[in-house]
Amino acid sequence: MSSSSDEESDFSDSEINDYVEKPYQELRTGKYKVKGPNGSLRCPFCAGKKKQDYKYKELFQHASGVGKGAASRSAKQKANHLALARYLECDLANEAEPVLPRAAPECTEAEQKKVFCWPWAGVVVNISKEKADGESVEDKEYWLKKFSLYKPLEIMLFHDNQVRVSEAIVTFDRNWTGFNNAMEFEKSFEASHCSKKEWSAHKSCPSSNIYGWVAREDDYRAEGAIGEYLRGKGELKTIFDLMKEETQDRNKVVASLANEIDMENENLDELQVQFNLKTLSLRRMLEEKDILHRSFFEETRKMQRLAREHVQKVLHEQEMLSVELESKKKQLDIWSRELNKRETVTEREKQKLDEEKKKNLS
Repeated sequence: MSSSSDEESDFSDSEINDYVEKPYQELRTGKYKVKGPNGSLRCPFCAGKKKQDYKYKELFQHASGVGKGAASRSAKQKANHLALARYLECDLANEAEPVLPRAAPECTEAEQKKVFCWPWAGVVVNISKEKADGESVEDKEYWLKKFSLYKPLEIMLFHDNQVRVSEAIVTFDRNWTGFNNAMEFEKSFEASHCSKKEWSAHKSCPSSNIYGWVAREDDYRAEGAIGEYLRGKGELKTIFDLMKEETQDRNKVVASLANEIDMENENLDELQVQFNLKTLSLRRMLEEKDILHRSFFEETRKMQRLAREHVQKVLHEQEMLSVELESKKKQLDIWSRELNKRETVTEREKQKLDEEKKKNLS
């Protein structure tokens, strides 16, 4: 039989996990294209379908849904889609839409009373010593990359006496976003029929798959490395407990902020009083400055007026003295002329007297 016919041949559901590696490697090498030219995502194994413009989460749900099986799907189709889901998780995790932080999940009263290990943690079991994609499954980086879609914080691996990786703890953020990521982590295993329920049912003779779930009270109290680690690192809490603590913390923050606001208001009132006093003082200073300025201006004008009057008076007196001096000068000239005339007359009379005296003597 030709190789092409071998590729088209189908296999049983029990062999699905053995046939995932080949299409996964073909996705990695680019034989099957997932990203379109416009950045959209498509399913290369459903080329005839109208829906060929997926968001990351939609495509992952499609691949996981087909991979977990339906009567109308062949084993090969399931293997191909499981490979696609794995490719999305391990190689295209950066295409995932950012998960916005959310408030506490809406839960029924019964769900709120369910006990979880906190901080949120996921349990992974049945890890084999086999290699995966050329990397050792004992490498934490491998598991962080594998579960990167769920934003894990840390991976803790546990070994048995034969130094074989057998179990792991995946920790998530302590907030509600971390809780949502943990639940999505658990749902991915449920979609692949590798949940805690399946592990409990087939623990004595499990498949080669890994199993995973979110750690709860029975895991916390369990014997062994998992239980010891959970008891050492966390505690048991219900959703209701965490919501109550969150409310109390929020109320404390609100009360603290209200107290800070009151103190700030008191400081603001005090600053307002100081501002008003400074404003009043400044207003008084400006008024005094205006008064001094007006006084200075009026005094300056008065001094200028007196100086002008004094100058005018001096000029007037000088003019009067000049007129008087001129008048006296003219009077002196008149007196001088009269004196000259009198001297002339006196000289003539003296001459006459001398002549008469001479005549009388002769």
